[in-house]
Amino acid sequence: MSAELGGRTGLQGKLSQWLRGRRPKEAADDGGREALLLAAAGAGLPLAPAAHPAPGYRCSCDRVGCPTPARHPVSFAWQTQSTTDRAQIERWARHQPQANFITATGMVHDVLDVPIEAGRAALRRLLDSDIEVGPVAESDDGRMLFFTLTRGTPEDEDEWWPCELDCHPETMDEHPGLRWHCRGSYVLVPPAQLPGESQTVHWVRGLEHPLPDPLSLLEVLTDACARYAGEEPDHVSASWPLRH
Repeated sequence: MSAELGGRTGLQGKLSQWLRGRRPKEAADDGGREALLLAAAGAGLPLAPAAHPAPGYRCSCDRVGCPTPARHPVSFAWQTQSTTDRAQIERWARHQPQANFITATGMVHDVLDVPIEAGRAALRRLLDSDIEVGPVAESDDGRMLFFTLTRGTPEDEDEWWPCELDCHPETMDEHPGLRWHCRGSYVLVPPAQLPGESQTVHWVRGLEHPLPDPLSLLEVLTDACARYAGEEPDHVSASWPLRH
């Protein structure tokens, strides 16, 4: 997982590595994969098995022409199946050695999901401003994932963003390219394999960093998304699925 980046020492060097497309080294063997999954569960992220790539840019699921290959849970019951139980995750990892895993959002954590170039610019600005940033992952299909505390289920549901806004936000003009994964949604958790050669989802800032309040990141992320909106493809049609 990532090196400690909370301080100022070595910050610019680390950011330069990220902007050159490098990533912290993640163990490729099954033991390293299992350790990363258990670390995610230990940090409170509920996990469930997901599909994995199959030859020919296909998905391991039985669905013909799967629209989100290797990016969705294997079970329709993923919300109730998701767990942080160490023994269960070890069984899944060993019995399904090729499986990716998703983490269900809106229970313990949310994920702010932005275009990768906007995310890199935002991350640099956040760290330069000494704003607390939690775990961050990059997906080689062009997204950056900022893991935060969940907004939860406040007493006044009018103040809570439902998961449908991930794909069809009413405030798309104010939040271009941003997807806020909360209750009823999910994201792939590293380490995950995507269709294509060496395409992965990987940590650039690890789980040793505490989850921040999402509102502390929101202004910087939305500003960065607005700056890069002209380079972002159709973000409605490209949205990650809420359900499979």
